[in-house]
Amino acid sequence: MLTDHAGAGDRIVPACPQWTVRELLAHLTEICDRVITRFGGEPRPNPEQAPVAALLRLWSERGPEADTLLAADGDGESRGDIMVMDAFTHELDLRYALGAPLPEAHPAWLRGFEVLISGLGASLTRHGLPGMRIETEGASWIAGTEPVAAVLSGPPADLYRSLAGRRSPAQIAALDWLGDPEPWLRAFTWGPFVPPDEATEG
Repeated sequence: MLTDHAGAGDRIVPACPQWTVRELLAHLTEICDRVITRFGGEPRPNPEQAPVAALLRLWSERGPEADTLLAADGDGESRGDIMVMDAFTHELDLRYALGAPLPEAHPAWLRGFEVLISGLGASLTRHGLPGMRIETEGASWIAGTEPVAAVLSGPPADLYRSLAGRRSPAQIAALDWLGDPEPWLRAFTWGPFVPPDEATEG
């Protein structure tokens, strides 16, 4: 995708305005390198101010190594799920930055959703809120504990971006809710995810 958008490295990423496209890609390669070194692999940090092409080569080379190390680890599946969610979330960030279409089908949708639903569920518990059901086309999850006291539904992309801190509270409240959304909005701030005050993407 980035190869097809030559010269986009300096473009600002709307969902992560502190980063350019190049800096977001550098973040992904740094996380990959960190995982590899944590599992005993040799570190290969990003070259200082490496261009997009160099970072893409590093990502292509290091990705299979990270896959192998995670697969060999007893806890690798859960750690791998978090990496899948992070990489896929940033892929969607890049698609918005580049004006590229969102994928209708993608192997990371399910794993990404499962990680995000788990994080939202823990946040609901911390806030003393009962569980909610999240529904989208062909899938449904329980966040938090049953019985649920609210139902949130919508298209996959809108739900995913809301769960990943990419949609404003007003945008989240405007989704399809069974029940008043207001009490639940604070739970969408959790872990690294903080919804923006104003919409950064449609």
